[in-house]
This record gives sequence, C-alpha cells and structure tokens, in this order.
Amino acid sequence: MITIALQHFCNRIVAAGTLGLEDVRELNRTVLPDGLTCREEADMLFGLDRAMPDADEAFGEWLVASVVDFAVWGERPTGHIDADTAHWLAASLACGRGPTATGARIAVEVVREAETNDPVLIAFALKANQARAGAEDEGIISYAVAA
Repeated sequence: MITIALQHFCNRIVAAGTLGLEDVRELNRTVLPDGLTCREEADMLFGLDRAMPDADEAFGEWLVASVVDFAVWGERPTGHIDADTAHWLAASLACGRGPTATGARIAVEVVREAETNDPVLIAFALKANQARAGAEDEGIISYAVAA
C-alpha cells in the first residue's frame, strides 16, 4: 500500500517539475526511511522516473539500489527472482513503451544481484541493456516487450 507521504512527495515533485539532490535525501530519510515495502511504491517511483527525465542522477542511483534491495532481498523467496516477480518487474519497467535508462539499469542490476533469475527477467534485462547501449530517444529506450 502506498503511503500518503509518498503520494504527497510525488505530487509535489511533479508539480514543481524538478527532482534534486535534496529531494532524494528527503525521500530516503523521511518518506521511505525503511526503503521500499511493496510493489505499489516501486511502481509509483517508476512513474516518477518517467515523469522526471531530468531528475538529479542521485534519484536514479537511489531507485536502482532500492529496487534491487526490495526485489532481491525483500521479496520471497529471498535472493531469487521467481516468475511472478520477473513478470512484475518487466511489465512495470517497460510500461508498454520500454524502460527508461534507469529502468534498464534496474533490470540489469537485479539480475546481477539475485542468486537465480526467471528467464523472463534475464531476457528483459538483456534487451534493455542492448537498447541502452544503442539508441536512446528522449530518455526512453526503444524497446518492444514480449510478454
């Protein structure tokens, strides 16, 4: 369940049109001091990543680390990305248009960190990484999701 604090944070950031280093510090210290606790929070932040392509790079770093920690070590089975988690990540990061550069990094880092991965996420990460290494178009990576 998404907290009201996270909802207000995202609304404020989108209204301001900027996401800076101090905002990332607030997110980490005040809004989500225990990190991500559910998929809905991650999904909301994936949306914020899409809405704020010029966010301070600290946001991308924080988001990658937080999602890796949540998906690999917070979800069950711990350390393993099962089919359910792989499908959720691939669908949420792709958002029908392909992952952002941060989304592609998330997929790759989750695959690297997990002890085992479902083939869906491995394929998604490989395609996202290839697209990231190739052409980027306005912060969104061209990518077709085969789900």
